[in-house]
Amino acid sequence: MLWWANVQDDDEADTVGCCTLKVGNVECIPPNKLKFDFLGKDSIQYVNTVEVELPVYNAIGQFHTGKSKSDDLFDKLDTSKLNAHLKELMPGLTAKVFRTYNASITLDEMLNKETKDGDVAEKVVIYQRANKEVAIICNHQRSISKSHSAQMSRLTEKITELKGVLKELKIDLDRAKKGKPPLKDADGKQKRNLTPEVLEKKIAQTNAKIEKMERDMQTKEDLKTVALGTSKINYLDPRITVAWCKRHEVPIEKIFNKSLLAKFAWAMDVDPDFRF
Repeated sequence: MLWWANVQDDDEADTVGCCTLKVGNVECIPPNKLKFDFLGKDSIQYVNTVEVELPVYNAIGQFHTGKSKSDDLFDKLDTSKLNAHLKELMPGLTAKVFRTYNASITLDEMLNKETKDGDVAEKVVIYQRANKEVAIICNHQRSISKSHSAQMSRLTEKITELKGVLKELKIDLDRAKKGKPPLKDADGKQKRNLTPEVLEKKIAQTNAKIEKMERDMQTKEDLKTVALGTSKINYLDPRITVAWCKRHEVPIEKIFNKSLLAKFAWAMDVDPDFRF
């Protein structure tokens, strides 16, 4: 879903939306594909090839005719005309209302379909995935953070370290079950004698830490080029999120930060069974 704006701030002079696409931003690829390549909102480059119905493909080809690459593709269209047309289809319908509806219904349907039993952390990941799909639909992208690589490296190191601890614990457990003392640690010091029950508990705790870190690592990688906040602030009905949190016993603070909690205070009393 493309940004519809046809007015840019000074620092976004080269950005385009659906009303300001240039001929050079859309390439027709036979028999019925369109390749988009342009700077979108927040100056993030958008490159995507999509298959369209033949009448759409032919129409875009006609809009190319007799124009240079720097000419407007839709030279007869602006946001006022677009919104006027949408209001003819449905009273009160605008490009933003359409965008908001599409974002909200996608979030509601994905959360309802994907949420399963699990702990809070697992449910938060499900919410983030649904939020990601909405952000992709709305083309809310961001550049990769400069700290991303360092963060991933730190997580990899911690996971490797924990796997080493896990390996030692399993050896100690095997020895404990045979009535043997644990092996010395890496510094050559004798480790404490622990019962098999205690070692099994430590193994379970270490496994849980590894699983959480691996989940966090995957989430960071999945979301590195996606801006979740824009859709959450501007395009998603907050009642969907609040009701989902209530139904699945997820603290709302895990999804909304303090500013969003204040902004959406009106939505906090929504019924847990609310569906968009």
